[in-house]
Amino acid sequence: MNPITQFENERNERIERLGQDLAFQKQSLEWLEQSMRKQYVYNFSWLGRPIIQNPIDMIAMQEIIWNVQPDLIIETGIAHGGSILFSSSLLELNAACGGNPDATVIGIDIDIRSHNREAILQHPMSKRIVLLEGSSVSSEVVSKVHELAQGKKKVLVFLDSNHTHEHVLAELNAYAPLVSKDSYCVVFDTFVEDVPADVFDNRPWKPGDNPKTAVHAYLRDHPEFEIDKAMQNKLQITVAPDGFLRRIS
Repeated sequence: MNPITQFENERNERIERLGQDLAFQKQSLEWLEQSMRKQYVYNFSWLGRPIIQNPIDMIAMQEIIWNVQPDLIIETGIAHGGSILFSSSLLELNAACGGNPDATVIGIDIDIRSHNREAILQHPMSKRIVLLEGSSVSSEVVSKVHELAQGKKKVLVFLDSNHTHEHVLAELNAYAPLVSKDSYCVVFDTFVEDVPADVFDNRPWKPGDNPKTAVHAYLRDHPEFEIDKAMQNKLQITVAPDGFLRRIS
């Protein structure tokens, strides 16, 4: 057997076993819960800007961006800008390896604070970034994003703003249709459904009202998407269980 194929087969077998390892999954969720209580995800930066992401999930995002080779990434939620700069820098790497030299990231946030906007726009990776300020589910912003997405053949979506069921479902209805076949709509913080409510006691989202409940509601009427279980099985520690939605048709 080709050694590359053999390695890939062994990896896939490991991932499948992890999907059946309930004890390890329980340990991983317990670690994730404690890490969120300690604000662990606020400790990191990407190319000098704070990135409020689990580092393990960042590896998954890198794999997806490389495999999809998107012409356009749409991200809801900007905060300090680390995540959109992460996406932009990976598009730059894709371009250096023969990918689309004009690939773009659209970052959307209801409030882009002036100091964050300035830091993002002054960054060397800002050349691929378009910033849109406003609610990600407002008709004006949705229309603008659809306009910017025209002609893009490979579109990838990351949803990471307001995490209530109503808001995330509205984002899915607005942006998931733009996702190209074999690409992804990644819905972050679905794990809210799986941890005690007091982990986010100062936020409006909680078990029963969060991104995972929105994902399951959306999928009931949208068979063109499926949950990529292999992704969460290999990650184990992820803020997006059931949130890696792959478009299959």
